[in-house]
Amino acid sequence: MAAAEKVSLADQLNKVPSATRPTVKAAIRLVKGVAPKADEIPYRSQAPRSKSMMWKLVRYAVDGESVVGVGTFTNHSALFFYRGRELDDEGGLLQGSGKDSRFITLRSPADAERPAVKRLVRNAFKIAGGAT
Repeated sequence: MAAAEKVSLADQLNKVPSATRPTVKAAIRLVKGVAPKADEIPYRSQAPRSKSMMWKLVRYAVDGESVVGVGTFTNHSALFFYRGRELDDEGGLLQGSGKDSRFITLRSPADAERPAVKRLVRNAFKIAGGAT
């Protein structure tokens, strides 16, 4: 793929497994609803060969700083937070032990609509200076 060639999010979504596509779309709607002015940056990636590897689809940034990303596995999807360690997670939703990032597992579109998930996304953008 040429460096200048862009990948559209719509093209990526068409390739997402049908089992997780509604959940991915719900996660994207959530992020766009919370931060409509955030930059939407599709990843230029293909579906992974391993079922245990996340397929990163899109990330959202404010002033060049990545805030939240959406990815999928074979059976579930995820919202990942680039500065997740800094988030106040009262509900204990955040998972992961990376240096900075954390993620939330989404098993259905309803998971992306939970108030606690929306609160974490909103707080992630506040931390990044993109208050909603």
